[in-house]
Amino acid sequence: MLRSRIVGTGFAVPERVVTNDDFAKIMDTTDEWIRTRTGIQQRHWVTEGETGADLALAASRKALEMAGIAPRELDAIVYATSTPDHYAPGNGVFLQRLLGVQPIPAMDIHQACSGFIYSLSVADAWIRVGLFRRILVVGAEVQSTAMDVSTKGRNTAVIFADGAGAVVLAPSEREDQGLLAVDLHSDGAHAEMLWVDVPGCMYHPRISKEHIDAGRHFLSMDGKEVFRHAVTRMPESVRAVLGRVGATPADLSLLLPHQANLRISEMVQRELGLRDDQVYNNIQQYGNTTAATIPILLDECVRSGRVKAGDLLVMTAFGAGFSWGSVACRW
Repeated sequence: MLRSRIVGTGFAVPERVVTNDDFAKIMDTTDEWIRTRTGIQQRHWVTEGETGADLALAASRKALEMAGIAPRELDAIVYATSTPDHYAPGNGVFLQRLLGVQPIPAMDIHQACSGFIYSLSVADAWIRVGLFRRILVVGAEVQSTAMDVSTKGRNTAVIFADGAGAVVLAPSEREDQGLLAVDLHSDGAHAEMLWVDVPGCMYHPRISKEHIDAGRHFLSMDGKEVFRHAVTRMPESVRAVLGRVGATPADLSLLLPHQANLRISEMVQRELGLRDDQVYNNIQQYGNTTAATIPILLDECVRSGRVKAGDLLVMTAFGAGFSWGSVACRW
């Protein structure tokens, strides 16, 4: 039976660095306040004219180079983002155009923080059934332009950031290699706890001056509720996906958790009983890049030698929807 395996990774972030001290100049906050609550020291934000598709292109080129695959050899693109460059179409087709790829399927998945996990599951299924062989999976976000950079918006503005990560999936016939199991969930009862209300087609028009004056076009988050659910759901999902491959947290070589908040990652680590060397975080330098956090983590670990052949990895995410999930992978 065919499995899919990751044969290339890459990531890209904007050159512009926004530090905690930069925020302290424009809102009522401090470096200590931000670090204590989030663990973040800095993040990368785009400059005007820089797009999500641009970041995805840079990350994709690195992943393709590592894989030794030319863009024309791709069979499909799965692009996870909650912040497309335009309302329609999705960003997948713009990335396809930038790569100079022939007409192939290019699909966007709008699943916010868990978007990369969901996208991996789709690409993995396509390879397993023999529909496609070489698939580019991207998680990319430009969150900075959806932030209220006043004191009113500080609870979200200091957290969210811009970036892109990409992987190339290809088939493998080895049973001990590649994506081993997937665990996916969602619960719409909590949808309004982390969302962007407008523009929305339920409104006539989709966005109005009243919406903008009320700040309903900015990302809104109930941080306490997100934290409470995340530290429960992520460990549950990690245990579930490990159980499907007959493993336990003690067998993990590396956990790559969605970088929502360093305190969440630390609580998840504690709940699972993992050592420090079994978990990798980089939110301190990149902030929360939503669908891009996990592929950025993965690329850093691959290129630094943190991931080795035979290692058992779990990638896990929780976010808007609420939706969450995990993927187990043997490197």
